[in-house]
Amino acid sequence: MYHPNMFESHNHMFDMIKSSDNDLGLTGSREDDFKTKSGAEVTMENPLEEELQDPNQRPNKKKRYHRHTQRQIQELESFFKECPHPDDKQRKELSRELNLEPLQIKFWFQNKRTQMKAQHERHDNSILKSDNDKLRAENNRYKDALSNATCPNCGGPAAIGEMSFDEQHLRIENARLREEIDRISAIAAKYVGKPMLAHSSPFSQLTSSHHIPSRSLDLEAGSFENNNSQTGFAGEMYRTSDFMRSISIPCEADKPMIVELAVAAMEELVRMAQTGDPLWASSDSSGEILNEEEYFRTFPRGIGPKPIGMRSEASRESTVVIMNHINLVETLIDVNQWSSVFCGIVSRALTLEVLSTGVAGNYNGALQVMTAEFQVPSPLVPTRENYFVRYCKQHSDSTWAVVDVSLESLRPSQITRSRRRPSGCLIQELQNGYSKVTWVEHTEFDDISVHAMYKPLVNTGLAFGAKRWVATLDRQCERLASSMASNIPTGDLSVITSPEGRKSMLKLAERMVMSFCSGVGASTAHAWTTLAATGSDDVRVMTRKSMDDPGRPPGIVLSAATSFWIPVAPKRVFDFLRDENCRSEWDILSNGGLVEEMAHIANGRDPGNSVSLLRVNSSNSGQSNMLILQESCTDASGSYVIYAPVDMMAMNLVLSGGDPDYVALLPSGFAILPDGSTSGGSAGAGAAGEVVTSTASNCGSLLTVAFQILVDSVPTAKLSLGSVATVNSLIKCTVQSIKDALACDGA
Repeated sequence: MYHPNMFESHNHMFDMIKSSDNDLGLTGSREDDFKTKSGAEVTMENPLEEELQDPNQRPNKKKRYHRHTQRQIQELESFFKECPHPDDKQRKELSRELNLEPLQIKFWFQNKRTQMKAQHERHDNSILKSDNDKLRAENNRYKDALSNATCPNCGGPAAIGEMSFDEQHLRIENARLREEIDRISAIAAKYVGKPMLAHSSPFSQLTSSHHIPSRSLDLEAGSFENNNSQTGFAGEMYRTSDFMRSISIPCEADKPMIVELAVAAMEELVRMAQTGDPLWASSDSSGEILNEEEYFRTFPRGIGPKPIGMRSEASRESTVVIMNHINLVETLIDVNQWSSVFCGIVSRALTLEVLSTGVAGNYNGALQVMTAEFQVPSPLVPTRENYFVRYCKQHSDSTWAVVDVSLESLRPSQITRSRRRPSGCLIQELQNGYSKVTWVEHTEFDDISVHAMYKPLVNTGLAFGAKRWVATLDRQCERLASSMASNIPTGDLSVITSPEGRKSMLKLAERMVMSFCSGVGASTAHAWTTLAATGSDDVRVMTRKSMDDPGRPPGIVLSAATSFWIPVAPKRVFDFLRDENCRSEWDILSNGGLVEEMAHIANGRDPGNSVSLLRVNSSNSGQSNMLILQESCTDASGSYVIYAPVDMMAMNLVLSGGDPDYVALLPSGFAILPDGSTSGGSAGAGAAGEVVTSTASNCGSLLTVAFQILVDSVPTAKLSLGSVATVNSLIKCTVQSIKDALACDGA
């Protein structure tokens, strides 16, 4: 903001500066006798003699002047470049060389210095004037934006004094975004001939629907061969009902509405993150519970009432993570980084269109339309597919917020099974590169298709709630910090201390984990086929062609998965499965051989978070070169043990810092979740706000076992029933071995 006196002082300064480079402003003093005229130097005749005369006795006659010769001027200019302040000795030498008086030399240098100073002042003031013009223009722009502000309650015009500073800033930001969207819309309309839609109020119901034909990826994996007859196999990747592949980008007419929806959602998220009672009620046994009646009173202009048949789920969680706030914001805005960090929750994600990239140099004001699929690592829990806008805003020097809100009525699907009310996080900068993250997750969903075994987990909010997001973020930040660590202790010989080797091995393990997580859930990209109806631990399979992918072996890959409950605490299950000394008790492929840890990398404070390289010492000579890459990770929301066999020569290359992208992997492993009945777990709001709680006596684990097997190295081969039967038998034996080892036969 500028001050009016700023311009008056500068204008007065401009008037004091002379307009000509040759007029040096020495009037009214004895230096008048040595002024510059027309680029040539002039000097008074016998200046010393006249200086000594009595002023009252000086003759009243016209002053006589000398003009310096061109040579004298050139010599003086040349000397001035080397020494602008000559001493007495130098002036005397110049006077002898140029046939001038020392006083003439002195005054010439004084005049020259004054001339140069005036030039510099004119240049500096020109810059100041330009800056002040910019300040005036910016101030006028803010005044115009504030003059068009509306009352947040009634939507009518509001005086500045009636609005808080935050509301003023919000309206200014809204106006800036509206201008940007109008500009983009006008350009698009010029080329496609679509008219622009007038702006509507924030959170107004979106009614447009734009449909494009569903597209499917033709990946025929072959068919069963049985008695010379062929039956099409339904379990294929990318079926025709794939939600992610049927979403269209928003049309130009919807963009102004999307912008205003995002701005209103940001305001709601910040208040949800910072407000306590009565909006949020705290409970020692159940965590924070949202008061739905208070919510609708506080935010009456939301995205509408809860649809009939849907449940509400709202949760809030805070933690401190070892990552600075700028990197956190970038991770959330970049869809690839976001889906990678949260690969256990986000099975797939796509940015459809970037409406604003934000202010140059950061993501303040970034706005993008996205679609994503959220999952639980089990085929028994349907994914939640959402079409939403993500908005990022800087609220102060050290506080940022990123919010999502659904645009479900713009999506082509006729049935909406879930939608996100304003959800996201508030990020506050702390010292030493740490950040405090407050996460709010507020969704409405239809749980009719959730398997009964997983309903307690889903209803408590542990499956999709804020606690899971925050716990995953905390663990992943520790993983990143570990990968960048340089002071690795060298006492343990199996610890990888080479920075290049650590980086390559962690990158390979990250790809392995992402591949496992993307193929274990009930994504709409999958078409699981149930092999047998034998109860809660049905085995589901699907096939995939692997061609021209250096990260996978070529051929037909058969994926199989099953989920079951066991009456054993999740920590005990996790410790058993990650322990290499217990591996022979359940890993049929190791043929009972001893498993030895060759190398490991710690991935955080919890000893269970690590990447290991295992060697199987089997009596079978064909497995003498068999190595297993394994990553185990655990946090408050669940645990994973994921592994894949790797070639010894390829791993030697990775450990020496080679590119891990060309190491072929087929990951298998386990996802271990609480069953939703632990008394220490956080609970969330169920239907009509009820809270699901239970006692620790029913504490157990939900375990998902998933294998990927290369059943044929020829991608065009047909899949036989024998291969499916073999994989089915393998996974059933593994499940039974785990139950036997953990002494839970009756599960």
